[in-house]
Amino acid sequence: MSLLDDVTRVVVLHAHPDDETLATGALLAHLSRNGVEVHVLTATRGERGGVVDGVPAAQPGTDAYAVQREQELAGALVSLGVHHHAFLGAPPARAEGQVPRTYEDSGMTWVTATLAGPAADAGPRALTSADPAEVAGDVAAYLSVVEPDLLMTYDATGGYGHPDHVRLHEVGRLAAQQAGVALVEFLPREDPQDPPTGDVERLDLVGEYPVVAAALAHHRTQLTVEGGDVVHQGGQREPVLLTATLRRVSTLAVS
Repeated sequence: MSLLDDVTRVVVLHAHPDDETLATGALLAHLSRNGVEVHVLTATRGERGGVVDGVPAAQPGTDAYAVQREQELAGALVSLGVHHHAFLGAPPARAEGQVPRTYEDSGMTWVTATLAGPAADAGPRALTSADPAEVAGDVAAYLSVVEPDLLMTYDATGGYGHPDHVRLHEVGRLAAQQAGVALVEFLPREDPQDPPTGDVERLDLVGEYPVVAAALAHHRTQLTVEGGDVVHQGGQREPVLLTATLRRVSTLAVS
């Protein structure tokens, strides 16, 4: 039995514009193509991202840059067939009675070539500077409005250690429990020769490459697509992700 059997509506929680396509683009395209109503909830505008050499862009950290990244995200979602999107902290993804707010990119540092860690200078408006209970309340508010069958977000590693991803794993568990919604984690890349274990399912979505490549092309400040590879703004190269490894989590264990 698939984790996605009888699923008609999902909320996918991501940290920054481009994460939705890099980490789950093939999955979102697959779900949309098969009639699932997909909602993407993005926590920040990726204010601290860089810019690919030669791409016209506003200065990172400015309002104009945040708007540019919002526009890139909007284009990517259209390519993926996703018609529902919200930013965390703004209604309907804001807890009742709370003044709307913007959660900002916390930044990161590279610990190794593939593992990120916290930045030393995250500001007071950063996602990781916010009270986790407040962030979870905003996610739960959105879940209560949308009433999805599943909430999907990062596992405990955040995929590659970015502190905003790790924080969303934490608050996603809390929010799922508060809203009474089943939680599914998308796991980091694995060796395709390793079979899934436990309550884990891997989907082969190689047929979604054209859609994912088109969506990635919208994030031109952050990356370029070279054949089957993504080349990030910082120079890191990785294959376009065309699988999805999913694990259902019991939210009853959250205290």
